[in-house]
Amino acid sequence: MSETPKLETEVEEMEKSKAPLLTHLTELRSRLVKCLIGLILGCIAVIPFLPKILEFLLAPFKKTVIELNKKRAESGIEALNDDLIATQILEPFFVNVKLAVFGGIVLGFPIFAYQIYRFVAPGLYKNEKRAFLPYLIISPLLFSAGAALVFYYIFPYVLEFGLGMSAGSNIELLPRISDYLKLAMTLFIAFGLSFQLPVILSLLGRAGIVSSSALKKGRRYAIVGIAAFAAFVTPPDPITQIVLGSAIYLLYEISIISVSMIEKKVEKANA
Repeated sequence: MSETPKLETEVEEMEKSKAPLLTHLTELRSRLVKCLIGLILGCIAVIPFLPKILEFLLAPFKKTVIELNKKRAESGIEALNDDLIATQILEPFFVNVKLAVFGGIVLGFPIFAYQIYRFVAPGLYKNEKRAFLPYLIISPLLFSAGAALVFYYIFPYVLEFGLGMSAGSNIELLPRISDYLKLAMTLFIAFGLSFQLPVILSLLGRAGIVSSSALKKGRRYAIVGIAAFAAFVTPPDPITQIVLGSAIYLLYEISIISVSMIEKKVEKANA
């Protein structure tokens, strides 16, 4: 008997949350506007720190060039230049714009996640809202973990691979600052978003859209999709592609465990 009032309360709560399509679209527009405002504020906040951000992003390049020049000096090969060039008049300006947008995305990520939560929260029960909140903390942490993996392990190797190709050849490297930052940002965002896989699949599992058994059966298709994604977002470097693909597949297996644990909790609650 005690379950009946609780069930009626939840049903009433869901009935109150129902809204016409126009209301949902208006709410979506409002959330998107707030995300845009968060991005703009993040861009403005990082403007005073653009030189420091640029110096931070250039650190792997400088370090790699120093290490390669030591090897070149031992082999009697001319040293590499550790400067990046700009070939267009407005290129330095657009570099700063890209850095500001990149910093705005990083700073605004918690805001984006919170706005997504606020958009879907009216359609959730109270216990589902409580279960959703931890993902708002886990998601930025996973994004940071992916970015850290790139900065400290993947990106230095990519640079060493690319810069080392000029050894013993007649190719003089004059890398552009815009191309360098494009490569760095692509890898950061690709790895950061890839590390959101457990969060996405766990939420889908909690919503009943996917199941652990379906994820297990879809392993072969997942492997093909992961390989295609890794080849698309990374440079034509097999090592980087293998590292990204392996990381995503590991996260896929973690997602299966997470969804399985959620299913057990649901079954226990229903029992």
